[in-house]
Amino acid sequence: MTKRAIVLFGDPVLTTPTTPITTFDRHTKALVRDLLDTVDAPGRAGVAATQIGVGLRAFSYNVEGRIGYVINPEIVELSEETQDDGNEGCLSVPGLWYPTRRALRAVVKGVDLRNEPVTLEGTGLMARCLQHETDHLDGLLYLDRLDRETRRAAMREIRRSPWFLRAHEASEPAPPLPSAFGGNLSSAAAPYGPVGGAD
Repeated sequence: MTKRAIVLFGDPVLTTPTTPITTFDRHTKALVRDLLDTVDAPGRAGVAATQIGVGLRAFSYNVEGRIGYVINPEIVELSEETQDDGNEGCLSVPGLWYPTRRALRAVVKGVDLRNEPVTLEGTGLMARCLQHETDHLDGLLYLDRLDRETRRAAMREIRRSPWFLRAHEASEPAPPLPSAFGGNLSSAAAPYGPVGGAD
């Protein structure tokens, strides 16, 4: 069981679009296993590969008793009806929550470890999770979905946060802090072999 440390805001991996997975080998299995282990904790709704320092297209989820993963996810449908601007948080931006508008219903298509098609759909929290995690894989944070004024306030708050100051001034890992989408937050990456590499 390997719970990976979470990469924090400011790391370029979080703003870099991911590479699709094309080889389903032991490296991919290890990545999925680590994603599932890392998301399996109270208060965690989802973990994208970028959040554990890996620039590959996969995420895990843990919503309302459902734990799973999807490889190469793409959002194929979003409802026109939106959710109320519920407060959203992120493991990579610990301790901060901001009102974030999302579609009420979302449908994601991808594949599993056998490269078989997978469809995930949900409303409410599940829809929010699917949109949030797919954004991560596209190099976006929920902060990018905020209105201009709220985003400015968020950036001011981030720059004052102890975890940000420690990570960017003392070059030491941030202590574990809770978040709406997770906990156990310090910056580290795990090697999973080359993209599309052989076993």
